[in-house]
Amino acid sequence: MFHNKIESQPSEDALLGGFLPDPPAGAGPDAEAYLEDDRDLVWHHLTRHEGALFPLMVKGEGLRLWDVNGKEYLDATSGGVWCVNLGYGRKEIVEAAAAQLLRLPYYVGSAGNLPSVDLARALLKHAPGLSRVYFSSSGSEANEKAFKMIRLVSYLKKDSRSKILYRDRDYHGTTLGALSSCGQKERSLGFGPFVPGFEEVPAVYCYRCSFKKSYPDCDLECARAVEEVILRTGPETVGGAVFETVTAGGGILVPPPEYWPEVQSVLKKYDVALILDEVVTGLGRTGAMFAYDHYGIQPDLLTLAKGVASAYLPISLTLATEKIFQDLQSGSGVLGYFRDISTFGGSAAAAAAAYANLKIIERDNLVERVKAMGEVLIGSLSEFLKHPNVGDVRGVGLLAGVEFVSSKDARSPLPEELVVKVAVEMAKLGVLVGRTNRSVPGGNNIINFAPAYFVTEEDVSRICQAFGEALKRVLG
Repeated sequence: MFHNKIESQPSEDALLGGFLPDPPAGAGPDAEAYLEDDRDLVWHHLTRHEGALFPLMVKGEGLRLWDVNGKEYLDATSGGVWCVNLGYGRKEIVEAAAAQLLRLPYYVGSAGNLPSVDLARALLKHAPGLSRVYFSSSGSEANEKAFKMIRLVSYLKKDSRSKILYRDRDYHGTTLGALSSCGQKERSLGFGPFVPGFEEVPAVYCYRCSFKKSYPDCDLECARAVEEVILRTGPETVGGAVFETVTAGGGILVPPPEYWPEVQSVLKKYDVALILDEVVTGLGRTGAMFAYDHYGIQPDLLTLAKGVASAYLPISLTLATEKIFQDLQSGSGVLGYFRDISTFGGSAAAAAAAYANLKIIERDNLVERVKAMGEVLIGSLSEFLKHPNVGDVRGVGLLAGVEFVSSKDARSPLPEELVVKVAVEMAKLGVLVGRTNRSVPGGNNIINFAPAYFVTEEDVSRICQAFGEALKRVLG
C-alpha cells in the first residue's frame, strides 16, 4: 500500500518474519504526483470533491500516522472509523496473516479452514448463549445476514413475523437493507426506495430526551416505547429488533443501566429476536469484551466487524444462538439450509489475523486496560464542560463523545460547520478525531474520540491539549 519504490521483492522469510520494507515518512519527489492522482483518480468515501487535495497516509506505528508529506499525527480515531483497535504495526497480526496467505489464503465458506475454527472456538468462549459463527467481510454484510436469518425463520415457520425494529440514530451499514434500518436520515437520504418491513423506535438519548424528561425521573420512556411500537405495528408481524448496544456514529449514546434489561424483557414478552450490532463496540472497545456485558443481557444474534482483526484484513461475523441455527436447518430441499454466501467470508488469512488479534487482547488484558484508560480519557474531556459551547461529555471505555451547543440553557446544537472547524484545527495540531458527519439533520454536533487500546496518559494529555487549543481558535 506504500507508494515509495521498492527495488526488490521481500523474500518468503521476510514475509514470515516481519513487515515489508519501511517507506520513508514522506514519498519524496513523488509526493505531489501522488496527491494529484489521488485527487483526480480516486473516488473518496463520504467526501465532496471540489478540487482540493486529500490527506494521503503512508505509514502507521502505534497510534502515530504519517502522511505523504511527512507530517506526523496522533490518531485518536483508530483508523478514522474506530477499527484499528490494536494500533498500527502489530507484527504478530501481520505474521499470522502472512503465514496463512502462503499456506492457504482462501477457500469458499461452504468448506472450512483452520483459522476460522480457531477463531470461532476462542470467540464463543466470551459469548455464552451463542454457539455459531457466520463469516463475511463487512459490518453491513454481517447485519444483512442477521436480517435474512430473521426473515427466513419467519418464512419457514409460515408466520408473518418478518418485520424488524430499529432505533433512531443507530447505524447498521451502507447496503440497501442496512439503510432501510438506518436511524440517521442524512445517511439514507436519496437512496430509496428502501426494503419494506422496518419500524423505528425512539433513540436512547438522555441529553436530548425524545419525551422531554430527565433521567432517572423518566420512567424509561425510551425503553417502554419499544412495546408501544410493537403493539402499533402488530406483535404478530414483528420477528426481530436490531439495535446498537451503544450508539456510536449517531452521537456516542450510552444507555442507562436499566434500559437494556427493560428492552429485553419487552422483546421476550413478544418473542422478538434481539440483534445486537457491536460492529463498533465489540472486542473490548467499551471496557468489556462486548458492550452488552455491561447490562447483563443476552442477544439472539450478535454482529461484529471493525475491530475483529483491527482492520488488518476485512472480516465480519454474525454470531447466533443454536436455536436460530436449528430453525434454519428445519426445512427441506431448497429451504433446508441458510441459502446465503459471502465470497470473502472464506478468507482464511482474515480469520488468522482476527485470531491473532483476539489472542493479543486476551494475553495483554486489554479489556481491563481499555476500562482504566477510558476513565482517564472521559475524565479529562469532562474538564471541558466548563466551556460555554460544550454541552455534554459522555462515553464508555475508549469510546467518548463531546457534544457542542450554541447555548447551554437551550441546548441548541452548534452548527456543523463550526464543529468541522474544531476537528480541522485539531488535525493542524497533529491530532485526528472523528465527528458525526452528515448523519442526523441538525444533530451533527458531536466530536468523537476512540484511540487504540494501548493509548497512554501522555497520549490523552496531548489529545486534550490539542482539543483545548482548537476550541480557543474556533470558539474562543
